[in-house]
Amino acid sequence: MVGAGCATTGDQNSVVARASSTDKLTIGIRYDQPGLGRKITDSWFEGFDVDVATYVANELGVSSDNITWKEARTPDREALIQEGRVDLVVASYSITDARKQQVGFAGPYFVAGQGLLVSQNTDDITGPESLNGKKLCSVKDSTSAKKVKDRYAKNVQLVEYFRYSECVNALLVRSVDAVTTDDVILAGYAAQHPELLKLVGKPFSEERYGVGLRKDDADGRARVNAAIEKMISSGEWRRSIEKNLGPSGYPVPNPPAVSER
Repeated sequence: MVGAGCATTGDQNSVVARASSTDKLTIGIRYDQPGLGRKITDSWFEGFDVDVATYVANELGVSSDNITWKEARTPDREALIQEGRVDLVVASYSITDARKQQVGFAGPYFVAGQGLLVSQNTDDITGPESLNGKKLCSVKDSTSAKKVKDRYAKNVQLVEYFRYSECVNALLVRSVDAVTTDDVILAGYAAQHPELLKLVGKPFSEERYGVGLRKDDADGRARVNAAIEKMISSGEWRRSIEKNLGPSGYPVPNPPAVSER
């Protein structure tokens, strides 16, 4: 198996050792984010996060056929890792100090910025500062809506759902005025409904996506970092972005420095 030969010399609880001993991994992804992680059928998943997860698994010696995909909703990600229900989470998972108290991170493998999605005929929302008195939707337990309220618009009305797709549906029927999360996520939804939805303003944060794993898994973190660096240097990282995010018009960014320890 690729890269699995030295796994048994380290932490036996590491994702590296589990991959080596079982030839299988369970990986948490998003099921409802076009361009990043989307469930097409019970056996078909696509997106940039899916490609990153598949590449990392392969570097740990696990083929794509031996990956079990599990939905990782925003409020569930830490529990999925801590309770051992998944081995890794690759789900537009922003690295934050608060989350690092609960889980470990490898990466980052991508850097996004927070943005706003509105209806095409909306002219009075141009950025986070213009959201006072508006209904803003984001996902429960995400940092996005709170950041807007704390920094830009004290009087914004927050609406929370469990999935971004539910926020987008609410926007389409005009029960909310805007949706906020990372611009790369919103770009995927805008590409699905270009005649109805648009991104506005400039990105107003830096969101560093990491691969979540057990908090003290130093072996796993090092090996996943090495896999991400190899994906970037081989050109597969850029090819995946162009394939999955290019159709939305999202510009291909420079690859991040893989530095989390």
